[in-house]
Amino acid sequence: MTFFLKNKHTLQVDNFNFKCSIGKNGTSNNKIEGDGKTPIGTFQIEHLYYRKDRLTEPETSLKKIDINENMGWCDDVHYPKKYNKLVKINNTIKCEKLKRRDHKYNLLIPLKYNFNKPIAGLGSCIFIHLTKNYKPTAGCIALVEKDFLIMLKLIKKNTKIKII
Repeated sequence: MTFFLKNKHTLQVDNFNFKCSIGKNGTSNNKIEGDGKTPIGTFQIEHLYYRKDRLTEPETSLKKIDINENMGWCDDVHYPKKYNKLVKINNTIKCEKLKRRDHKYNLLIPLKYNFNKPIAGLGSCIFIHLTKNYKPTAGCIALVEKDFLIMLKLIKKNTKIKII
């Protein structure tokens, strides 16, 4: 199954069209770290990361991983071996903390963009995550919680997302 980011406000999954938001600077074929753009292409999805302390376990066929205090996603170009990977938070490596005070990462799915052999500087931390107000993101795709939960029931482990 492939689902589509049809435009900057619409994510299509099967017969469902969900309102969404994307990177504040639109989409790009030439994504770089910190440019505020959502990468164009077709990407596999990773596991579901969620806040067990805030939500009941979501219904999905994806592997579910409970987010804890020590989890981060490396966006530090100075650490190419850890770049765009799940890391244990420390004071040395710059990373996106997954356990946040706001609710954006109560549910998140990393896209496998620049993923298998990541190149530092080409972009990291591209997630599907939550929003309350559809404000533009730093490059991710954001949905409201009720739509995210519907999407989780529809997608499978081998699902891909096509961003055009």
